[in-house]
Amino acid sequence: MLPASFRHLVSLSSALVCALIASAAEAQAPAPPPSWQQGRSGEQEKSPLHPFAINVTGKAAKELPVDKLKVPAGFKVEVWAEGLPGARSMALGSKGTVFVGTRQLKDVYAIVDRSGKREVKILLKDLDSPNGVVFSRGTLYVAERHRITRYDGIESRLDNPPEAKVVVDGLDPQKQPGHFWKFLALGPDGKLYYNVGAPGNIVMPSYFQASISRVDPKTGIIENYVQGVRNSVGFDWHPQTKQLWFGNHGRDWLGDESPNDTLHVATRKGQHFGYPYCHQGDTLDPEFGKNRSCSEFTPPALKLGAHIAPIGMRFYTGKMFPAEYQNNIFIAMRGSWNRTIKHGYNVTRVSFDADGKPKMEPFLTGFLLDEKADPPMWGRPNDVIVMRDGSLLVSDDQNGLIYRVSYAK
Repeated sequence: MLPASFRHLVSLSSALVCALIASAAEAQAPAPPPSWQQGRSGEQEKSPLHPFAINVTGKAAKELPVDKLKVPAGFKVEVWAEGLPGARSMALGSKGTVFVGTRQLKDVYAIVDRSGKREVKILLKDLDSPNGVVFSRGTLYVAERHRITRYDGIESRLDNPPEAKVVVDGLDPQKQPGHFWKFLALGPDGKLYYNVGAPGNIVMPSYFQASISRVDPKTGIIENYVQGVRNSVGFDWHPQTKQLWFGNHGRDWLGDESPNDTLHVATRKGQHFGYPYCHQGDTLDPEFGKNRSCSEFTPPALKLGAHIAPIGMRFYTGKMFPAEYQNNIFIAMRGSWNRTIKHGYNVTRVSFDADGKPKMEPFLTGFLLDEKADPPMWGRPNDVIVMRDGSLLVSDDQNGLIYRVSYAK
C-alpha cells in the first residue's frame, strides 16, 4: 500500500489537473453574445442591424443641424441646455431646478437658472446607471440599476449634496445583462413606481422581471403592480382617471414590421400584458406562445409601430399649448435599430377621441436624416417634462442636449 503522504500528494495533483482542465475549457468557450443578439434565427446571425451608440462626451448644439427640427404651426423649438452627455430622464424641482439622469454614464445633472443664465452642473457622480429621477417635497429620488435612493433637501445643497439614503436595495440580484435601467415615477398613491425589464430579448423572466413594481418610500415595502411588460421606460397617470399609462418595447428579430411597440393602460393591479407569450396583443411568440392564447392577456390601447422605442412620456397638463392638447400624451420615440428602414426619432402626440380612443401623430420631428443610413439620425429624443410655464422640455441622450418647445398665440 502507498504511504498516506504519497496518496495525499496524488490526490492534490489530480485536483489541480482537473482544475486546470476546467479552466482551459472555460477559456476556450466562446463568450455569450450580447443580450440584444439573443433570439436571432440562424439566418439572422449575419444581419448588419445593431443598436446605435451615443456620443458619450456629448456634442455642442452649434455642431448639429438643429434647424431641421420641426413643430406644428404656432409652436417653437429651441435648444434650452447643452453639456449634459447621456441626458435621459428629467424631474422638476420646487425651486425650478431640472434634474437629469443618465443610463450609459454614472452622473445625475442639475440645471439651475443663475441671473437669467442656465448653468449645468454634475450633481451626483459614480452611480450605477442612474436613469430614473423623481422630485417630491424637497427630496430627489434616484433609481440606479440595483437600488432607489433619496437625497433630502437637495435644492438647498446643489453644491454639497447630502449623503444618499437607501429606499430599497437588491433590485438587480442577478446582474441581468439587458434592460436593467429603471424609469421612476411618483404615483397618485404616494408610492414610487419603477420598471424591471426582461433580462434579454426573448426569455422567460423571473417573478420580478418584465414588470412594473411600486415601493412605499416610507417603509421600503415592494409590490408587483403589473407583469408581462417586456421593457417600459416611460409611464404616467391620466390626470382625470388616475390610471397608469405606459409604453412598452416589443421583442426584436421577428421582422421589420412585427411586433409593434405599444401603449398600454393598467386599470387595476395584477394585470398581465403578455410577455413573453404574446406580443402586441395579437401575436403569439414562436417559442413561448405555444399552447397559449393572446386572449389570456390585456391588449394594448394603441400600437405605436415596430421597434420605434417609446421612452419617456407625460400627460400634458400645462396651460401654454392650445386647449385641445390638454391631457394628451407626449411620447419621446428614441427610434428603431432592429428594422431595415428606420423610423421614430421624434416626439409623438397621442390624443383621444370622444370615446376615449387614442390616436397618434408626430409632434416634434427632424432628428431622422436618412432612414436607410447607419446611423440614420443625428439626435434621439428620450424624455419629456411639462414646465410650470406650460412649455415642454425634451432630452436628447445622443448629444447631451435639452430642447424647449413653446407656443405663442
